[in-house]
Amino acid sequence: MVKFGNDWDELLKCEFKKDYYQRLRLFLAKEYKTKTVYPNMYKIFEALKLTPYKEVKVVILGQDPYHGPNQAHGLAFSVQKGVPIPPSLMNIYKELADDLDCYIPNHGCLDYWAKQGVLLLNTSLTVVAGMANSHRNKGWEIFTDQIIKILDQKDSPVVFLLWGNNARSKRKLITNSKHLILEAAHPSPLSASQGFFGCKHFSKANQFLKANGLAEIDWQIPNV
Repeated sequence: MVKFGNDWDELLKCEFKKDYYQRLRLFLAKEYKTKTVYPNMYKIFEALKLTPYKEVKVVILGQDPYHGPNQAHGLAFSVQKGVPIPPSLMNIYKELADDLDCYIPNHGCLDYWAKQGVLLLNTSLTVVAGMANSHRNKGWEIFTDQIIKILDQKDSPVVFLLWGNNARSKRKLITNSKHLILEAAHPSPLSASQGFFGCKHFSKANQFLKANGLAEIDWQIPNV
């Protein structure tokens, strides 16, 4: 049984009993046994473990984990310390520098955000090494869509940052008018110049949180 150690345990307990999740669990058991799969199986749910439901103030949706060695550790866009900063994350850092005058940190680990209430959620939580989207349509999307629906019901306002077509397709799940949805192009080098750069989502998110009486996010990630 999966344990988050926080309020997600109660909120998601029924999900783990559903047929689709039982099929997904059997599929993953075989995949981890026969292939190299990222992240480490003990880090699959790291985003939910680090950011309890009651503390979620911002959601950043990614697609699936990085598929290179030692990169993925369960947080969207984040890599483990000591691993080179991927291009998409570097573009996120560049937008932060332009938006809020943050310096670019010397690592790509985003757990500093997660612990402040930024849920860094991929829509698929596992991937085969070297094969992007390899665990797409295996059941993860049903699970993560349910998380978004639960967050939509939250009493306190949440900022949803939807970057790229995959994330933007989830807009239909967010129906509560108290939340703020900010959309832009994906920060990858292929599309960042088509609307991600200059979006100022980080300052807009903080302005919204402040206007609603919530603590702002300190987006400046400290150096190691």
